[in-house]
Amino acid sequence: MRVISGRYRGRKLFSPSDDRVRPTTDRIKETLFNILTSSVGIYGSVLDLFSGSGALGIEALSRGADSAVFIDRDPDSIRLTRMNLKSIGIDAEVYCADFRTALKKLDGRKFDFIFADPPYAMRAEPLIVAGIEKYCLLAEGGTIIIEHDTKNNLPKSLKSYIIETRECGNTSLSFLRREV
Repeated sequence: MRVISGRYRGRKLFSPSDDRVRPTTDRIKETLFNILTSSVGIYGSVLDLFSGSGALGIEALSRGADSAVFIDRDPDSIRLTRMNLKSIGIDAEVYCADFRTALKKLDGRKFDFIFADPPYAMRAEPLIVAGIEKYCLLAEGGTIIIEHDTKNNLPKSLKSYIIETRECGNTSLSFLRREV
């Protein structure tokens, strides 16, 4: 794993030592950020839910985001995220908490980009969006990016969002933006 582009381009990231964490592949990460940079650019603040190694948030920081908050409930993932941040020299907020608890604690903070890459079997996509809504975490003009299995379709009940989904093999990237 590595940082693909930006000021930290080419920097290696520590990978999980076992298969409990499924890191976003470089190919998927590149696709995701190419879509974002071609449509809105990377700026502002980032929330990296289910951070795993921290690769998505670190990539966003490398490409121009001002700040990032990393959340994961697994202590090993939190250690890995901290190791990666330290090796690159990034100071960021990192919390070991379940996503529901973390969203509640972040109540009222605004994020321009919210990355969510939950375990595919969890099927937590609707709960994630509901929590983001409940605690008003998405900044005006912000984007939620959810990485999920192509079999996990996002619910049609997300009527207040424009949803664009791209499929990359068995992985889907869904970009949710508020309707204006």
